[in-house]
Amino acid sequence: MSEASPYLTFDRAAWASHRGEAAMTLTPDDVAELSGINEALSMTEVEEVYLPLSRLLNLHVAAVGQLHRVSSGFLGTSAPKVPYVIAIGGSVSAGKSTTARVLRTLLARGPGRPRVDLVTTDGFLFPNAVLEERGLMQRKGFPESYDRPRLVQFVSDLKSGLSPLSVPLYSHLVYDIIDDQHQVVDRPDIVILEGLNVLQSGSVHSVFVSDFVDFSIYVDASEADLEAWFLDRFRKLRETAFRDPASFFHTFTKIPEEEAMATAASVWERINLANLRENILPTRERARLILGKGASHVVERVMLRRL
Repeated sequence: MSEASPYLTFDRAAWASHRGEAAMTLTPDDVAELSGINEALSMTEVEEVYLPLSRLLNLHVAAVGQLHRVSSGFLGTSAPKVPYVIAIGGSVSAGKSTTARVLRTLLARGPGRPRVDLVTTDGFLFPNAVLEERGLMQRKGFPESYDRPRLVQFVSDLKSGLSPLSVPLYSHLVYDIIDDQHQVVDRPDIVILEGLNVLQSGSVHSVFVSDFVDFSIYVDASEADLEAWFLDRFRKLRETAFRDPASFFHTFTKIPEEEAMATAASVWERINLANLRENILPTRERARLILGKGASHVVERVMLRRL
């Protein structure tokens, strides 16, 4: 007798069978553009993993829209509906950003052509100057490195129907918040919120980001695979983006590769792996859906929480 679980587990083929009538709206050029730097997304991955997921999300969005109409009728009000919020969490290098980009594109091209905004929680990191002052530069990505009250206020305002809202912008090139630049979120139908911390709780605050999330996704992989992907991405960035003199990591192009990769391995061990074990992985079972990846960076299984 199998052990009871709150999740339904699907292998790749079983999950792909739930695509239904979801149309492929991405071209090979779209898929190439949406791929991560070390994650070669394929049309097959979109067809077998992301089209069924976009179909499921469309069904959930429609159901919440119907609930809004019923509630408005019950209350006798005509308050505008608020955005449907999808949270995507997981470790550094798991492929959260790629998942977020693919889903944003599929949903925006789906039934009704909804307005879909993608917001990353990187914008709510404290500026480097603040992290330096507080001795947190080596804890970047840990819960205390974020302006959590501001992030919670943003999602609260989002679900209160306030608009437009302003989100700070973060640059991975300079590894810092960009002064005087913001993303404007103005009455979208759907917001995808992507980041390390979207499912976290356990802080001194009584309200969490996840309290305002309608559907949550965790991108999962083994520690060994995550480390390999992190180091592979670092190696590729060292040959590309890090060569820009404006890059925060430009110095790594000036030292031997062996030394640079040893430093990257140390960063993974001391910062990213520690954060994964302490703060990120414990949130996995809080997700509505878990995408389980194998070593080749493709999704091999999907776990969907029972209703």
